Formats: sequence, C-alpha cells, structure tokens
Amino acid sequence: MADQYDVIVLGSGPGGYVAAIRCAQLGLKTAIVERELLGGICLNWGCIPTKALLRSAEVFNHMKHAKNYGLAADNIRADLDAIVTRSRGVAKQLNQGVTHLMKKNKITVHMGTGVLKSPTSIEVSGDKGKETISAKHVIVATGARARDLPFAKADGDRVWTYRHAMTPKVMPSKLLVIGSGAIGIEFASFYNDMGVDVTVVEMMDRVVPVEDADVSAFLEKSLTKQGIKIMTGAGVEALAVSGNGVKAKIKAKDGKVAESDFSHVIVAVGIVPNTENIGLEAQGVKMDRGFIQIDDYGRTGTKGLWAIGDVTPGPWLAHKASHEGVIAAEAIAAELGNKDVHPHPMDRSNIPGCTYCHPQIASVGLTEAKAKEAGYTVKAGTFPFIGNGKAIALGEAEGFVKTVFDAKTGELLGAHMIGAEVTEMIQGFVVGKTLETTEAELMHTIFPHPTVSESMHESVLAAYGRALHI
Repeated sequence: MADQYDVIVLGSGPGGYVAAIRCAQLGLKTAIVERELLGGICLNWGCIPTKALLRSAEVFNHMKHAKNYGLAADNIRADLDAIVTRSRGVAKQLNQGVTHLMKKNKITVHMGTGVLKSPTSIEVSGDKGKETISAKHVIVATGARARDLPFAKADGDRVWTYRHAMTPKVMPSKLLVIGSGAIGIEFASFYNDMGVDVTVVEMMDRVVPVEDADVSAFLEKSLTKQGIKIMTGAGVEALAVSGNGVKAKIKAKDGKVAESDFSHVIVAVGIVPNTENIGLEAQGVKMDRGFIQIDDYGRTGTKGLWAIGDVTPGPWLAHKASHEGVIAAEAIAAELGNKDVHPHPMDRSNIPGCTYCHPQIASVGLTEAKAKEAGYTVKAGTFPFIGNGKAIALGEAEGFVKTVFDAKTGELLGAHMIGAEVTEMIQGFVVGKTLETTEAELMHTIFPHPTVSESMHESVLAAYGRALHI
C-alpha cells in the first residue's frame, strides 16, 4: 500500500495532539487516531477537569474563611452537581478547542481503535467498520490508565479511580485515599475542602515521596491541621465492599492491623501504560514493565515507529508528553529532509512537577537529598512566605521556597516550593535551569514588588547567607 500520510499519531492526548499539530506546522501530511475523545485523558478526565474541581474547592474554602478578610458570607454550601457540571463544561470546551485545532491544521482525524499492522500502518476499527491507513512514520501516544490493586478493583460505586472521583454520584461521608502522589493528594484536598472526613494511606515514609523531604513534612503538617488523617509507612491489606460502604484493613507503621469503615475509597497507586493489544509485540519494540523504551528523541528502535507520553518511562506528566511530541515531530521532519528544524533531545532534569492540593506544590530538578546522593556539595536556601509582604496581604502566608545549588559552580540544581500559586512561579526556575544559570544571575535579577515571587529571590540569597527579610 502506498503511503497515505507522512505521519500518523495513535492517540490524541496532550502528547498526541501536540505532536500532530507540530507535524502539520512542518508541512507533513498528518493523521491522528483516537478511540474516545480528542484531548485524551488530560483534557477530558485528568489535568483540566480536576483543576476545575479544585478551583471550586478553593473558592468554597475562601468563602468559609471570609471573616479573615473583613467579609461576611453566611449559610454557604457546596452544590456537588453544579461543581461537577462546571468541571465537565470546562473539559467539553477544551475538547472542542482541540477539534478546532485539528481542522485549522488540516489534520485528518480517524475515530476508532487503532492497532499496528506494521511499524508504519494502523488498522482502525470504528463506527464505519475497519480501514487500514499507513504513513512514513507512526507515533504511539496511547497514554495510560489508573492502576488497580488486586483486592481493590474499582467498581465506580464504592471503590473509585480518579475518573469516578471526578464525577461522584454522591458526596462521600468518610473517604479513604490509597496513595499520596499528586492524584491522591489532590482528591484528598478537594474532598476535605468540601467537608468530607478524609484519611490518606501511604506505604512510603512520607507523603508526596518524590518531592523534597522538607516539602513533604510541611505538607503533612498542613493537611493534618486541615483535618486530614495521614498514615505513612502504612498499607491497606484488604477491602470488604458492601452496599453500605467499605471496611478496610489497614496495617499501620507499628505493624498493627486495624479495621476502619469508610463510605468510599479512591485508589491512586500509579498508572498502567496502554501498550497491550495495539500490535506492539509484533513490531520488535523494546518494553520494560509495559513501558516503551525510547531514545531522547522518541525513537523506539524500530524504523518508522516512535513513542511519546505516558506509554514511555516517566515522569508521567502532560507537559512532558507535549514536549516529547514536539521533539518527535521535529526529529521526523529532519529525517524527511527538512533542513530548517534542529530537534533537541529531551532533558528530563528540567521537567517541572506540580501538585494542585491546598497548599500547592511545585518543583524542578534535584531534591537536596538526591543532589547529595549524586555527589554534589550543596548550598541550599529556604525562604518562608511569612517573610513575604504580598503573601501576608493575600492571607496566604503558609509555605516556602527552597533552592539547591552546586556549591562548587553555583549551578542551580533544583527548586522546591509549597504554598499559594507556586505552580505559576516554578517556571521561573525552569527557565533558569534550562539556561544553565548560576546563583549570580538569579541574585542580580530584579523581582517586582510586592509579589510572592520575591520569595524565589530570597531563597537564592538564603542559600548564600544573604537573605534580606528573615
């Protein structure tokens, strides 16, 4: 069969649809295959609608504390159906936006389930039957799904994944969250703000274990103060589901096992890549625990076949997937003879992470502990929001910024934040790391006043014993 396209992208999440757009921008005839909704999990069931829920919780929380701002708000209540409806509306708007972008960039959309018949051809099964399409290159961007526990299969009634937690039929009365990664902590924060009795069980010795230890400790203290019960070094050993709720056997840090009753359970213990049943096995693709192994440009090692996003090794983040999509598109264009593109390899050390709980968390680069493990002699500085005028004026003085530098060269190794809107500030340090900045450039940078971002500057100064406001 003659090549129908230059590139076919299998999956339309934030990796897939961005890859398709970049391919089209580079003059490549491009198609995308999607089995459910354009925009994938992120736009429809993940990043975006979750943030809409969390925004409702944030506003509700502010309303409950209106008197702290000299305001009065009486008899306030949360309307769960309205909150969910708003969240779904936001997701629908963005789904329509991706549909528009496909048309604008003249990308052909094939709705249906795609299976690789060769490294460069896909059989699509949709409402109109089956068709086989082919291209010079194929990008696999099929994403991932929530991981089940063997004894805690999600039923959508009492045991939930993030998708069920996003569109609850009823508000839980007592909620167990298994796992304290970004997804688990975000839903714990949301439901706690909604007035639900929340317990979080984490098998590691601290919550959000991928973050800097100081951030983990601060978050646990903050969530506990908010009323969330945190159990670290603990594990759920069994769940017994009934029509009235869920009985959980939880093994605590001290080894003792106790039973507790909950109305609902959210399982947030990681993801499973969507790599089975799409024809990868016959294409000679290297896999590790289900994840496709790639080089820094997205090549799988099988000629013409590429992979990006959550089907590849982590971190499993939407913005990482999008960036991989751009890299793969440009690398393909270069292979097809475009001399005006200069693809760059993925640098995983510059991928930021954000968790939208209350308070928010944001980070990039090495934690202090990881930097020391890597052999660096470090200088670390921390500046608390209580020393920042804008944070105090906002009534959001809870949090801090921490920076980690190589003591020998002054290279910025990592930055870690917790507090209000830190997810909007972390990009300053991401740009700094990408430009391979040192403490000198950051110290000489003028930060506007009054802003919470001044805490970034002060944390750099603190690392070198020069903090001004503490």
